[in-house]
Amino acid sequence: MGIKLILRKIKSENGVIMEAKKAKELASRILKVGEGRIYIDPANLSKVSEAMTKDDVRGLIAERIIKKRASAEQSMGRARILKEKKQKGRRRGKGKRAGTKKVRGEQKKTWISKVRALRRTLRELKATNPEAVKEKGYSDMYKKIKGNYFKGKKYLAEYVEGAKK
Repeated sequence: MGIKLILRKIKSENGVIMEAKKAKELASRILKVGEGRIYIDPANLSKVSEAMTKDDVRGLIAERIIKKRASAEQSMGRARILKEKKQKGRRRGKGKRAGTKKVRGEQKKTWISKVRALRRTLRELKATNPEAVKEKGYSDMYKKIKGNYFKGKKYLAEYVEGAKK
């Protein structure tokens, strides 16, 4: 039984005419999907023809005569697997890279983490070796950290230890 049979006018015993298309329209509004996703069971077309109101259509939906088809969307399964692999570091080689190093990495986040690490190290150095830090000046080094004077923690420690010698 094809779509033409479903969509044609159907007459019931009491003479009421109800297009299956109209039932489909009402069902699509009730189920909040497009008309293409509404399925009407061809075996129960007589019951569909008797439906006149939205409540009647709701009853047919409850009886599973009118159903909502599953959406034919793209599956996220493969994308999820790919994401997991990329999180592990796979598929990130030189051949997969399109942009430069600056474009690929978030510069601000790397800067924030670097500055925080240097400031933490400076505090630790001040606690363990206060004379050396005082000699160079804590606030001066703090400003140098802000001004990107030190490449990393090792260079900061070297700068402080160098003043001690």
